[in-house]
Amino acid sequence: MTKTDAEIAEAISHELEWDTRIGANTIEAHVEHGAVVLLGTTGSWAERLAAQEATHRVDGVREVSNRIEVELPREARRSDAELAQAVRCALDWNVFIPKGKISSTVTDGQLTLEGLVDVCAQRDDAERAVRNIRGLRRVLNRISVTPVAGEDLQVQQSLEAAIERRAAREARRINLDVHDGKAILSGVVRSWALRESVVGAARGTRGIRSVDDRLLVEPVR
Repeated sequence: MTKTDAEIAEAISHELEWDTRIGANTIEAHVEHGAVVLLGTTGSWAERLAAQEATHRVDGVREVSNRIEVELPREARRSDAELAQAVRCALDWNVFIPKGKISSTVTDGQLTLEGLVDVCAQRDDAERAVRNIRGLRRVLNRISVTPVAGEDLQVQQSLEAAIERRAAREARRINLDVHDGKAILSGVVRSWALRESVVGAARGTRGIRSVDDRLLVEPVR
């Protein structure tokens, strides 16, 4: 049975309260036809992302627009120099991040990542490595992916095989087009987790420089 927007909003509220990563918050979820807008404040960038992830877990949610603001408590505030040092350590100690290819800048608690990596997955790994650092108010990921010489058809075939391995039953409902290193994903999947898996396959495929995710989530009833 399809949930109403009010039922989805209530479920989101309970999920946010249940998730121990988020803690006390002033987050409100406004739902319209399964599309959710999150408003309010959290005490860290990591909690902001955790709230977004928690919302996606709720059955009936199709899209999430995260407009939560970060208001750091006094005890969580760090100088830009302290944050920059913590970021550099996190990047240098992560085995999945190419050493020396990513630069970072911290200004008023806002982190900007820049550089050039081989695949989209490394770009994502860099952001994951730093986003939970205490004292960050925001993370901007401006890392680029190196172009790979070769035909789009070969890249597309490689990605199609990866999607087939991860979502064999859904593959026929997923449309894929690769052009100049950009993968456009459209169609329908049955869950957010499956959508994340398919997008992850695209980001991990060599030759893909960016991903345009147009997939719709329609749970099986």
